[in-house]
Amino acid sequence: MAGLWFDELCVGQVFDHPIRRTVTETDNLLFSTMTHNPAQLHLDEEYMKHSDYGQRIVNSCFTLGLMVGISVGDTTLGTAIANLGWDEVRFPKPVFIGDTLNIRTTVLELRQSKSRSDAGIVTFLHEAFNQKADLVASCKRSGLQRRNPEV
Repeated sequence: MAGLWFDELCVGQVFDHPIRRTVTETDNLLFSTMTHNPAQLHLDEEYMKHSDYGQRIVNSCFTLGLMVGISVGDTTLGTAIANLGWDEVRFPKPVFIGDTLNIRTTVLELRQSKSRSDAGIVTFLHEAFNQKADLVASCKRSGLQRRNPEV
């Protein structure tokens, strides 16, 4: 099991995830079309040449999913019970095709579940940075995490 038990986490703990990912045109195209998002800013290069950005912007829902997904192996793989919510989702700078993202996760809050003695609620701050170290995405994510049954 790669994930950590609730009992192994501590407030302020930081994970600099070793997996980095270069976002491809295929990622953006497939995600946008699979989710029925025909926005020109994701799919129409000619249209975007005349925009403030000069090129297509990667679908922000893909960026959010990638950011959280990369964090799973180090934090919640095999120990998560449920994702409870995403809050304060922000995209301060756009992600472009060809950007390489790296992810950092910080444990913000831990509390015992009131309804489950075998679990706690953890709040993570996930942050995505591009190859220039620009913050391109962030969110707070709360999840129900298993406690170590041997403790």
